[in-house]
Amino acid sequence: MAYSGRYNLKNKGKYKGDPNNIIWRSTWELKFLKYLDNHPNILEFSSEEHVVPYISPLDGKYHRYFVDFYLKVLTKEKEIKEYLVEIKPYVQTLEPKRPKKITESYVNTVKTYLINSAKWNAAKKYAEKQGMSFIVITENHLFLK
Repeated sequence: MAYSGRYNLKNKGKYKGDPNNIIWRSTWELKFLKYLDNHPNILEFSSEEHVVPYISPLDGKYHRYFVDFYLKVLTKEKEIKEYLVEIKPYVQTLEPKRPKKITESYVNTVKTYLINSAKWNAAKKYAEKQGMSFIVITENHLFLK
């Protein structure tokens, strides 16, 4: 997922933020942006407009987490709900299993998991204070038939 680019909106009235500065950082994010832009039940959305402070478990310092997406959705029950959404590979949502031999790759995987967990816990608390929900969407959601 080493691709990135700027997204050109079709429905500019749905976007909350700078419509000329929508960056996608993976093909999965691009696919999700197209869905948000075109789905009639998505009332509003933005990309990386919500910044959540979190404490990194690696250095104990505050950092800024730019949540991938915000959305306001009209549900099937005709309720309006708001979400903060992160797009990540499913494997990054799982706690790494310790191998027999500790490798650099395993150490990096653990670091990524710890940082993601800290970000997501902070985002969940932030979202709840704002009356929203925080969710992580993986390829298991994006590529349903």
